[in-house]
Amino acid sequence: MTSTDRGGTATSPAPGPGQLAGLPRVPLRHHGRWISAALVIALLALLARAFAQGSIEWPVVGRYLTAGAILHGLGNTIVITLCSMALAIVLGVVVAVMRMSANPVTRTVAFGYVWLFRGVPVLLQLLIWYNLALVFPTIGFGSFQARTIDVMTPFVAALLGLGINMSAYTAELVRAGILAVDRGQIEAAQALSLTPGQIRRRVVLPQAMRVIVPPLGNEFISTLKMSSLAAVITYGEILESAEFIYYANNRVIELLIVAATWYLVVVSVLSVIQHFVERRFGRGFQHTTRRAARALARREKENEA
Repeated sequence: MTSTDRGGTATSPAPGPGQLAGLPRVPLRHHGRWISAALVIALLALLARAFAQGSIEWPVVGRYLTAGAILHGLGNTIVITLCSMALAIVLGVVVAVMRMSANPVTRTVAFGYVWLFRGVPVLLQLLIWYNLALVFPTIGFGSFQARTIDVMTPFVAALLGLGINMSAYTAELVRAGILAVDRGQIEAAQALSLTPGQIRRRVVLPQAMRVIVPPLGNEFISTLKMSSLAAVITYGEILESAEFIYYANNRVIELLIVAATWYLVVVSVLSVIQHFVERRFGRGFQHTTRRAARALARREKENEA
């Protein structure tokens, strides 16, 4: 049986399933993928060859990886990162709630907080906190007074500089997560006579965590890397420890490779932890998505039958 096109010309019939079954199957060739993969491998090989033939004393790198000063600086880096993120999360949640408040004064103050600390560079904030004694020689409340230079140690200055800066970004992440919660969930909680605080604590925040956790994990890793800026205010993190060593032995590149190696190790561990935390908070959503996909696949099979 023949068919005709729009011009009335007879055309050959379309091949049926039986006719197509005997035809040989030709795999789809991806020449562009092979070429791009070959180029990437060639570039990586050239890079590895350059580092292997460069003037780098790799035994020195291996020897200082576990040096006491380096491990002490690594511990300080981890401590300041954990403390800064804890402060950032607490302040970020408070500022996010203030941003969504019905009180215009509270909302404006929260907006100004985010605008100020998100706009000023982190290094500048660290220097301001560290040199605060130039503006306020003493700080205190009531009868308690202390010299600012004694209170604003390098650790405290790094904690405030990193923590407050990251809290401005965390506030926006938390606010975005809260806004992502379906309005019907809040209305259902109000119908159960829950207070606004209970609604935020038991309904909104648990559901918002699925949206908040992925970018918050990235902020955690960013804080770890930004802690290297604390070397400017003489906080003894890993980069400053490496600097003290290469000032003495002139092995600059080797010590910088040591610091970079430890940063990569810690970031890799944090990435694995972030993966499991994301999977933990996204369990219900993932199960719902999989059920919906299976139901859609069943409907398509039924329509084909």
